[in-house]
Amino acid sequence: MPHIIVKLYAGRSEEQKANIAQELTRALMASANCAEKSVSVSIEDVQPEEWTEKVYKPDIAAKMDQLYKKPGYDPV
Repeated sequence: MPHIIVKLYAGRSEEQKANIAQELTRALMASANCAEKSVSVSIEDVQPEEWTEKVYKPDIAAKMDQLYKKPGYDPV
C-alpha cells in the first residue's frame, strides 16, 4: 500500500496537483508493480519562507540516509 507525500512550494493549481498525483501513481505502479487502487498521494503546500524549517531540516537533512534522490541545494 504505497503512500506518497509531496511537499511543494505553494502556488500550484489544483489541475497541476492532480497531474502530479496521476504521474506519480503511474510511475509507482510501473516500478513497484502495484495496483492503482493500492496507491495514494497527498500534496502539501509549503510557503517558500517556511521550507527550511518545515521540510528541509526535518525531512531531508535529518534523513539523508533514507533519501534515494538527494537535493542539489543546502539552504542552511
